[in-house]
Amino acid sequence: MIFSDSALKGRVALITGGATGIGFGIAKAYAACGAKLVIASRNLERLEQAKAELQASGAEVHVVQMDVRDYDAVTNVVNEAVSHFGSLDIVIANAAGNFVVPAEEMSPNAWKAVIDIDLNGTFFCAKAAFEQLKKSEFGGRFIAISTTRALEGWPGCAHAGAAKAGIMSLCRTLANEWGQHGIRCNTIAPGAIGDTEGVKRIYEDQGAGAKQLAMIPLGEFGKTSNIADAAIFLASDAGAYITGADIVVDGGRNRSHAGTGVAGKSE
Repeated sequence: MIFSDSALKGRVALITGGATGIGFGIAKAYAACGAKLVIASRNLERLEQAKAELQASGAEVHVVQMDVRDYDAVTNVVNEAVSHFGSLDIVIANAAGNFVVPAEEMSPNAWKAVIDIDLNGTFFCAKAAFEQLKKSEFGGRFIAISTTRALEGWPGCAHAGAAKAGIMSLCRTLANEWGQHGIRCNTIAPGAIGDTEGVKRIYEDQGAGAKQLAMIPLGEFGKTSNIADAAIFLASDAGAYITGADIVVDGGRNRSHAGTGVAGKSE
């Protein structure tokens, strides 16, 4: 383990989309560093499975079924976190939706669905948690999960790319507005994380896995633990002077001449 088992001791973290994938990876890492957890997801069965696994490792965890598109539901989860653990210090806005469809074939409802989950849901989490994060004795942390594809365009996923770019802009604004309250607002932009459903659906099921791998200078897909390490860093005392940042964790993909499809190819 890279970080101390007390790196997040005393902190309470709310993680949306925390039952699977990157969210669950962050939950496991946070628990190992001493944080108390509230994990939220739409899928109750997955929440219960995640809770059982986390509790088996000794974590203090509370789960809530929630849809981030519903602001009242998000507010209720924040209130429940405070009622259950007494405070809220960290929010990880991780819940997201995505599917492959060319822009010319995308329906208005398809566009709206992803914008609602990814961008609106992130704003709802920030707004609902503001008053509690302001009270955090550790300095509140708001961390949103974006993607490197927000920086470069995302053929086949225009809705998700636009939403994630909006998330990055939102967090930069919040960093400016909320710094006076001691709240640090940052994003983590993962590249292709191999042990997630997203990479399977967006790349591998589309026959693009090999091409994506060839675009990564480090030569391998990332792991959820790589994203979790960045999330620990930002939420811990080590990240106390970082706000308004976009932490890219992608093995160098966004520097790899992506248009050529060949990692590190010189001009």
